[in-house]
Amino acid sequence: MSTQTFDMATVEAIIAKRKSMPGALLPILHDIQGAIGYIPPSAVPAIAEGINVSRAEVHGVITYYHFFRQHPAGKHVVQICRAEACQARGCEDLASHAKELLGCDFHGTTDDNNFSLETVYCLGQCASGPAVQIDDDLYARVSKEKFNRLIQAKRGVQ
Repeated sequence: MSTQTFDMATVEAIIAKRKSMPGALLPILHDIQGAIGYIPPSAVPAIAEGINVSRAEVHGVITYYHFFRQHPAGKHVVQICRAEACQARGCEDLASHAKELLGCDFHGTTDDNNFSLETVYCLGQCASGPAVQIDDDLYARVSKEKFNRLIQAKRGVQ
């Protein structure tokens, strides 16, 4: 079975399960991304038809919320908190450093597909920012040097 067939079967099952609930679009999108890792563009027409909204509305929601991906993420997802408390502790310098080190911008993926860089607005570490989450691991007081070590450690894990 091809990946596209599997993805569409998964998408269709999620739509069928959620379509009758009020405000179904966001739960459907969350479920699809949870199951597949992103929202395939080919899923947009099925979602729109399934809940009787326009394709533009589905696309608008996907592109409005930075959480949703339209392409597969890299092997490791790097999230940098850019909320006010982390800004006060230097997250913007860290963000610039991360973009330069990884060679991609926010919502991008490195050329080797090893890292995706995302911005988030609170990782719950307000007293100990800047905060970074890599995959499921949360890190506090992340300096440029600490960030370099974290990325190097993940590069070593293939």
